[in-house]
This record gives sequence, structure tokens and C-alpha cells, in this order.
Amino acid sequence: MPTPASLPPTAAALRPFDRERALRLARDTFDIEARALQGLKARQGEAFARSVECILESGGRVVVMGMGKSGHVGRKVAATLASTGTPALFVHPAEASHGDLGMVIPGDVVLAISNSGESDEVAAILPALKRLGVRLIAMTGNPASTLARHADFVLDSAVDVEACPLNLAPTASTTAQMALGDALAVALLDARGFREEDFARSHPGGSLGRKLLMHVRDLMRHGDALPRVGPDDSFHAMLREMTGKGLGFAAVVDAAGRPIGIFTDGDLRRLIEKEVDLRGLHAREVMHRGPRLVRDGDLAVDAADVMEQFRITSVLVVDAEGVLVGALNSNDLMRAKVI
Repeated sequence: MPTPASLPPTAAALRPFDRERALRLARDTFDIEARALQGLKARQGEAFARSVECILESGGRVVVMGMGKSGHVGRKVAATLASTGTPALFVHPAEASHGDLGMVIPGDVVLAISNSGESDEVAAILPALKRLGVRLIAMTGNPASTLARHADFVLDSAVDVEACPLNLAPTASTTAQMALGDALAVALLDARGFREEDFARSHPGGSLGRKLLMHVRDLMRHGDALPRVGPDDSFHAMLREMTGKGLGFAAVVDAAGRPIGIFTDGDLRRLIEKEVDLRGLHAREVMHRGPRLVRDGDLAVDAADVMEQFRITSVLVVDAEGVLVGALNSNDLMRAKVI
């Protein structure tokens, strides 16, 4: 990898670095792009609403296209749409002329992004798109362009000036395109009634996915790993069950298997501190009645909320009939990255 000293010299490299100039240019960039977004906001109207309606009514996918920096923006727009309930994909316009146009099918809506609206690669496939009968939404900074003239709807993404001091590099224009794509995605997800649960289903590997898709039954200890005793079992039997299962507590259940109490490591410490004679005691005499319970079908994040609310580290898990089927502690939730 070349070092800074080995890079080809440029006029900029010959000039001593000016910290104040760099900071001023950064602030100017923020100001220019903020003004571009405010101008974008003021120009959105009927065409935006009809574009959203067109996508909703299509029943197909949104095929996003764009060249150069507009293509990079297009890939992000397609990804945002797909993750928020609108099936979408990106097709490179140059590749579309060499076979990838077969990825576009009747019923799709094409969103073509071009600041100038005169990209040769995009213009070359406009007749083919028309023959396919797909609807075309143009996102362009030039409403009089070739792309705009062929489009069913035109989203005006024009900016007065680029943030680049040479007014050449796409900066404010790509910011406007990105924001307009986000606005489309937000309007569409709202119109579809897209919810947190839907978002989690398309992001199963993320933290939100784990919180909204993982249930208590997926994480709970069950079967032989579950420490349980009857109310008439001896204190010694309960202590053996509790320490042998390593959860720091034992559930006390009635003859039908429903939990009626719990005994924890903390309870044991408090009894020892009080110098209580434990030898002749039974589970019912030392247990806490009315233990905190969650259902096996509850979300794991809801079980975490119960633990936090009552400042406990474990909860008992019951089925629809109230029978004890498992136990869950904070370590289980941390391992699953729910908390």
C-alpha cells in the first residue's frame, strides 16, 4: 500500500495544510447540504405522493438504477426499501444493456436516479423499459432531461450548488438523492403499516431481531436442568436440588406441577445470617410465595423487563395451563444478547 510520501504530487499536496481552512470547508459543506435538503423539502408535492401510490399499487418490486455516484446511492436506496417492507433490488444500467434487463419483469416499478438525467447508460435502456410496460420514476436534478421526459413521475432532486469547492464532485446532489430515497421508504413503510416486528423479521441477525423474535421457550432451562421440589420436601433435599442444577434457586411446585414458591441463594444467606436451625425445615416453610412468572410464549425481552422491574435475576416459566415448564435467568439473556 503506498505511503503518503509515495503518492503522486498534486497542487493540493504542495500547499501546506491549513487547519482553519479544513474546518471552514467542513462547516460550509454542512451548510450547503442542509440548504439543499431544505430546498428538496419545499419542492416535494403531487409527484412524490403519486410515486408512492404507484409503488404501492404495482404489486411488484422497485428496481433501482443509477450510474456512478448515483448508482452507489441507488444501492443504498434499494437496500433501505427492501428492509422496510418494499421488495427492491439494484440493477446496474450498463449491465442491463447486456442481459441484466431480464431481471426487470412486468409489474415492477423502475426508479432511475441521475442528477443530470442524461446518463448514456440509463438513456440507452429507456425504450426497452417502455416496451416492458413497467412504470418509470425518475429521480433527477434536471426536470427537462431525457430521463424526465420518458418518466411517468419525476422526483426533483436538484441542488443549487455542490459542496465541493470546485462545484464538480457529487456531494450535495447525492445527499439530496439519499434523503429523497429515505423519504420514499418512510412513506411506503407507513402506508403498508410496517411495524417493529416486521423490521425484525428482515433483520434476524441484528439486536432488534433478537429482541423481537426470540421467545422465552428458545432460551429457558427445562427438563432435568430445571431445579424443582415439592412443598413437603426437606430443606436438605431442596438445597441439593438448587446447588446441583446451578441456577441459584429452586422452584417449589404443587402436585399438579404449578409453581407455588421459590427459594434462592439470597434466601439461604439471609437464613444463615439469622442463625436459623435449618435441619428440620421443609420447603414450604422457607419458600417465597407468589414467585414471578412468565409464559413460555412471551418474548425474551419481556422476561428481561420483568427481571428489571422487580430487581430479580431469574423468573419461572409456565405454559398456558400454569404448569412449570422452565426457568430463565439474566445470564441466559446476556448470552443470547437480548440484554
